[in-house]
Amino acid sequence: MADSPTAFLFDMDGVLFDSMPGHAFAWLRAMQHYGLTMSREEVYMNEGRTGAGTINAVAQRTWGRDATEEEIHAIYRTKSEEFNRYFQSEEYMQRCAEAGTTAVLGEAPVMPGAAAVLDKVRERGMQRILVTGSGQASLLDNLNRHFPGHFTRDHMVTAYDVRRGKPDPEPYLMGLQKAGVSADQAIVVENAPLGIRAAQAAGIRTIAVNTGPLPDSVLSDAGANIVLPSMQALAEYIDTEFPL
Repeated sequence: MADSPTAFLFDMDGVLFDSMPGHAFAWLRAMQHYGLTMSREEVYMNEGRTGAGTINAVAQRTWGRDATEEEIHAIYRTKSEEFNRYFQSEEYMQRCAEAGTTAVLGEAPVMPGAAAVLDKVRERGMQRILVTGSGQASLLDNLNRHFPGHFTRDHMVTAYDVRRGKPDPEPYLMGLQKAGVSADQAIVVENAPLGIRAAQAAGIRTIAVNTGPLPDSVLSDAGANIVLPSMQALAEYIDTEFPL
């Protein structure tokens, strides 16, 4: 990539937190509870949408209509309850054991390498902006605890701040506005095809970190300028491309 950016815009789920298995667990259970069907792959393909957007995509396919406001609130409430339940489940404990990471009951683990990436971005005087389709309070509350000094509320864009979620460019355009920079002065870090499409629609260079089960080709086909295998690889990339 050419010029050094002045701001990095970070997605949250699957980038800063290894939370996507919890979202997949929760969406599948919540949808089933209300007579809707969603596959694990579909969860990852729809990552980045607002909760209402995800629910309506499945409702249209199953019911032939959008969900009502009452249905959306009910389904998302159940999804949030199941999400928190996942991080106390045997499935979560087993996944952490297999991955060799430390399980913290009730909490999504930090993505390996995420703290190093944020520190390197800060060392270079670049802004850190959060741009997430999530409204999951537990994750937002964990940001300052796990990444102290990196994010302030005026440098966050969440599901509650936008009318149109990813893949619409609105979240990333708002992120640029909060950073006070133009698109050519920023880099987006994403792990999901819809997020990549949103960043590309906003005209921002995009690094994809493939921390999930989707093939690299899905991320490159969505428009990622480069695909890396992990946040650790991104930390090394920053050292190489933007030396101090």
